[in-house]
Amino acid sequence: MKIAVFGATGTIGQRIVNEALSRGHEVIAISRDPSRIQKREHLEARQGELMDVASITAAVQGADAVVSSFGPTKPEDTTLYGPIGKNLVAGVTGAGVSRLLFVGGAGSLEIAPGKLLFDTAEFPAAWRPLAVAHKDTLDYLRSSVSHLDWSYLSPAAFIEPGIRTGHFRIGGDELVVDEKGESRISTEDFAVALIDELETPHQIQKRFTVAY
Repeated sequence: MKIAVFGATGTIGQRIVNEALSRGHEVIAISRDPSRIQKREHLEARQGELMDVASITAAVQGADAVVSSFGPTKPEDTTLYGPIGKNLVAGVTGAGVSRLLFVGGAGSLEIAPGKLLFDTAEFPAAWRPLAVAHKDTLDYLRSSVSHLDWSYLSPAAFIEPGIRTGHFRIGGDELVVDEKGESRISTEDFAVALIDELETPHQIQKRFTVAY
């Protein structure tokens, strides 16, 4: 499979690229600055701009699937996230790619019926606008995108670099917690779950989540 990855130089994007390559897939790593992408076998670096639909279409030409692991690094960059979902849908549609997988946020996961994680007192207020923007993208996919095989993968409440165990639990719209009430996943195992879904789809036109 040839997988195009936006945000390939980010913390999660790098793990997705590594996991895909380790399984024998070809990867198109897309970045504003392709020179930042290390040359590797079966890896092609391309320039792409998520705020430009034509740029997206050009960047994903020839891909079998597209992954968006873009994420603002600062709360004030939330405004950048809003249009990206629609741009990606338009861009991949224009390129004739039917499989699109978003790396989403955890804030819109339910912790109780009708209560979302980003509505709790513990959720950082500065990051709430970004969490809402993630939810808006998910709502848009659910309400308006029936022509693509999209999936939306939310991480656990806490995701950070760690080890690849290959062992985790898959959930739907509810936050997955362990016996201590904690919700965690390593970026490495998050990437495993994502590539698993691309190889063997179970979550077409659905949101799912992953945690230990």
